[in-house]
Amino acid sequence: MNQTSSNITLGASQRDSFSKAVTKNVIVVALGVTVIYLNASLIHTFHKQQIFNTNPRYILFIHMVINDTVQLTLTILLFLLSYTLYHINVCLCSFIILLALFTTENTPLNLSCMALECYVAVCRPLHHARICTVRRTYLFIGLIWATSTLSILPDLFVALATEPVAFFSTDVFCVRETVFRSPHIILKRDAWYVLLLVVIWLTLLYTYFRILFTARAASADAKKARNTILLHGFQLLLCMLIYVDPLLKTLLKYGFPNSLTDSLFACYIIINILPRSISPMVYGLRDKTFRMYLKKHLLCRLTLVTV
Repeated sequence: MNQTSSNITLGASQRDSFSKAVTKNVIVVALGVTVIYLNASLIHTFHKQQIFNTNPRYILFIHMVINDTVQLTLTILLFLLSYTLYHINVCLCSFIILLALFTTENTPLNLSCMALECYVAVCRPLHHARICTVRRTYLFIGLIWATSTLSILPDLFVALATEPVAFFSTDVFCVRETVFRSPHIILKRDAWYVLLLVVIWLTLLYTYFRILFTARAASADAKKARNTILLHGFQLLLCMLIYVDPLLKTLLKYGFPNSLTDSLFACYIIINILPRSISPMVYGLRDKTFRMYLKKHLLCRLTLVTV
């Protein structure tokens, strides 16, 4: 999660031509608008149907959709700013970067909570209604944000303590490394991410294998839950690419020096946009109940447009 904002240009030394820059921005905006529109449809459908508001599974799902929508909007905004303004004020950059980091870190935590809910529903069905209540679901969402806050806010405090006051009135190329430059931040971040990933992966593996054993009883719900955990793992793998972002950029710098900006643009799409497109396309459209109400919503919208 080194570079959540992710303009994939490298600075003044390597800039895209005007036509190439326009093409890349159009691609990013088109993909982003498509995902955000679908996310907005899912959010609207969720709020219109009471059946979703009282189900912990759908509450966790829509929280992830909202979270990913904010994250995607911020990364696209920073991508566009890097091609138009190039440098922005440190305070504004810090605010955008921090919010992007919060939402980026929330996604794997949310996935682990969804995996635990699947485990309880399949392996402890008689206790599901007692354990997975709406109140506890919102408490878990609050815990997700509290965990992200405890992880990210120390970066801001260290920056305020170590950087000169004049630094916050300057303009910088808006990536995490130019704002939070202290080596202590890097050490803290790496240690925290290792711990976080170990806990999340152990949670996913535990729930997957417990559900796998249950699925051998030929339960359709158990098999669906097992496949859902696999999808959680796949999405988590994509989210984890942000952790190796700096290393990947260094390898590309030496491996493809003549086409570096194009290679990094592909990395931006894979690391920042692709993981956020999985939630609506797989979890929302894959669920029969959600898909039914979503179709009704989209058909109503289409009818209003054509009338």
